[in-house]
Amino acid sequence: MHAPPPLSAETHIAAVALKVSDLERSLHFYQHYLGLQLLESDGVVASLGVKGSRPLLVLHEVGGAQPRPPRSTGLYHFAILHPSRLHLARTLRHLIEMGYPLQGAADHLVSEAIYLADPDDIGIEVYADRPRSAWPRSGDTIRMSTDPLDFEGLMAELNADGAPWLGLPAGTTMGHVHLHVDDLRRAEAFYCGLLGFDLIMRYGPSALFVSAGGYHHHIGLNTWAGLGAPPPPADAAGLHYYEIVVPGQEAWAEVVQRIRVSATPVRQVDGGVELRDPAGNGVRLVGR
Repeated sequence: MHAPPPLSAETHIAAVALKVSDLERSLHFYQHYLGLQLLESDGVVASLGVKGSRPLLVLHEVGGAQPRPPRSTGLYHFAILHPSRLHLARTLRHLIEMGYPLQGAADHLVSEAIYLADPDDIGIEVYADRPRSAWPRSGDTIRMSTDPLDFEGLMAELNADGAPWLGLPAGTTMGHVHLHVDDLRRAEAFYCGLLGFDLIMRYGPSALFVSAGGYHHHIGLNTWAGLGAPPPPADAAGLHYYEIVVPGQEAWAEVVQRIRVSATPVRQVDGGVELRDPAGNGVRLVGR
């Protein structure tokens, strides 16, 4: 297969749809701890975002849903991108004040991040990017690492900040998703060879990162749940699907045509098409 044309630099991750076991419990968590605003709910499905934005999360209640089995594919985490380091520090201070446990924190060289999980043990990264001009490079490759986070430096952003925490600010986006897959070669062939993402970095033999427009990564892919891991049960809590926005109807149609030629099953949904990657992860391609 010839390499497809590169995706537009404006390609991005939009909403992440999750299956949760208790909608009210999840809404409380995402509103009171992370600061998302409820945009719409019918009692079974609810969308959340920030003021003036499209949804960032869509929660689907699946009564009695159990956590995703650890040896299965699915969502490793979704990542909420704050518009500045100061906003990340405000969220960190809020989580500390609320007594919500963190699962980790890291300096990735290109960004600073904290990690936690929601009530269904769905992984969440909350992060802020460093300026692109500061991202370290080795030739054409962006270097990323997992170094200790400078908590003191991050919290020092608040020294001259008297603003109260008012939830997530305007400009907050879904920065990336990180997925468990069963085979990296098949995942690379799908995301790079078929959809058109650029391979940015290989992280040893078990993970790789892809993006559009030179971003450090829009999608992380790993086999940490095991080579050949099966998809989780359909009623397990976790990823339902995530949206990839391909700007422009013509560009979107070209990607969809490549998918159809590849004989990958797709179905029409509102605003785009839905399919599954080779590991069974739900993907929606949206043209805007």
